[in-house]
Amino acid sequence: MSKRFKPKYNIKKGDLVIVISGAAKPRKDDNGKFDYKPRLVKEVLVDEGKVLVEGVNIKTKHTKPSAQNTKGGIVKVEAPIHISNVMLWDAKAKAPSKVKRVREEGKTLRIFKKSGEKI
Repeated sequence: MSKRFKPKYNIKKGDLVIVISGAAKPRKDDNGKFDYKPRLVKEVLVDEGKVLVEGVNIKTKHTKPSAQNTKGGIVKVEAPIHISNVMLWDAKAKAPSKVKRVREEGKTLRIFKKSGEKI
């Protein structure tokens, strides 16, 4: 990422998102409709342009025994994915949606483009 300007993302910690590309992308069912599963954003890494999404991109990490972890072994850890691979979930429209920003009374609001509802 550029060091000069801090990027602004429409996705924040605690939002529900849909993974739109990669292994966790929703698949079509027999009727031709997508099987969407909204997932929770745990953390947004602004400098790297990545997000940590619950249950997505799980990696196995081999740990040595230490003072805190006396056993060691294999641990499953969620790794961040690029922010362009996720899209905010619009609960009213029951579909992923783009977001627009509107300034009202000195505050910036995020509004879904599909349903027009505030986030």
